Amino acid sequence: MSTFAQTLTVCRGHATSLARDYAELTKSSVTTLIMMTAWCGYFFGAQKAGVAALSWGMFHAVLGIGLVSSGTATLNEVLERDVDAKMRRTARRPLPAGRMSLLHATSVGMVLTLGGSIYLAQFCNTLTSVLTFATAVVYLAAYTPLKRVSPLCTFIGAFPGAMPGVLGWTAVRGRIEPGTLVLFAILFLWQFPHFFSIAWLYRDDYAQGGIRMLPVVEPDGRSTARRILVYSLALIPVALLPAFVGMSGRIYLFGSLGLSSVLLYVAARLASFDMPLSSAASKRRARHLLQATVFYLPLLFVLMVTRNDRGRAGSNLQRWPTRQGFWPKPFSIWGGRWESNVQPSRNYNERMDTTGTISPI
Repeated sequence: MSTFAQTLTVCRGHATSLARDYAELTKSSVTTLIMMTAWCGYFFGAQKAGVAALSWGMFHAVLGIGLVSSGTATLNEVLERDVDAKMRRTARRPLPAGRMSLLHATSVGMVLTLGGSIYLAQFCNTLTSVLTFATAVVYLAAYTPLKRVSPLCTFIGAFPGAMPGVLGWTAVRGRIEPGTLVLFAILFLWQFPHFFSIAWLYRDDYAQGGIRMLPVVEPDGRSTARRILVYSLALIPVALLPAFVGMSGRIYLFGSLGLSSVLLYVAARLASFDMPLSSAASKRRARHLLQATVFYLPLLFVLMVTRNDRGRAGSNLQRWPTRQGFWPKPFSIWGGRWESNVQPSRNYNERMDTTGTISPI
């Protein structure tokens, strides 16, 4: 092999390793889920505004939110580098493993967080920029240090964790509306069975790192199991709300009911355990719950954006619960038609006219 070929192989290996480290530093899998959730919020905000969901506006919103998410994840790893070094699950991350300097990681985190916020202000609107930056601040200044102090950290962390859908919506509409609260509530409740199952699985690791999650401070697991069951049960009616407020259709209504019921069943199997929390059978059930929550959210969003009605968005499905006798007329949290000819932002150059056709403004 020639010297050039050897050099090329070494450079390629170094680039691959560096890319892997950056993906780990920015928690690329979590950031991908956040961006997908933000796109769902954007989709429904666009439907409400009467603009195209697939547009440059969507690209700017999802990219900006993804940049801030990546930066926040990076700064989180900077703040928790000592804790990560003590836990087997995180000891091979770039900072505790020594593959990246503290200054470099901090610089990357700051550039991504501040740059993403400025990007959102420039290409979306000020409200989305401020909310996204505030979400990052709460995550880093409240949730991250609280993890070493109190099990309340899960509850506090659920607030910034539930924001991506809200941010996607405000990127289109430029204001907070009832639909944002529906998306927020779904994400808020979903996080508890998800993160409690992780804490259940890695309880020993968290204890080693001084992370005071509920399964660590209450090692019998009973309190954790009850909370998992309660939040999974509460998620069923909340997850149905998009169908009942005209955001989605009957496919979503029955699909979300099925998904939430399966999640509740898996949660109930864990909550009804009669074995030590550290036992293999207990951890197996916790892993099943974690897998269920991982599949639940993407599938729910796919169902949510799947429309089986014809004609104007929301017009048919919004009346459907009334026709079926769920509640008296009139019912609408939107205060009128789903569509609106209000221009959502100074940066959008298209909107939908009364015939449902995209036309220039």
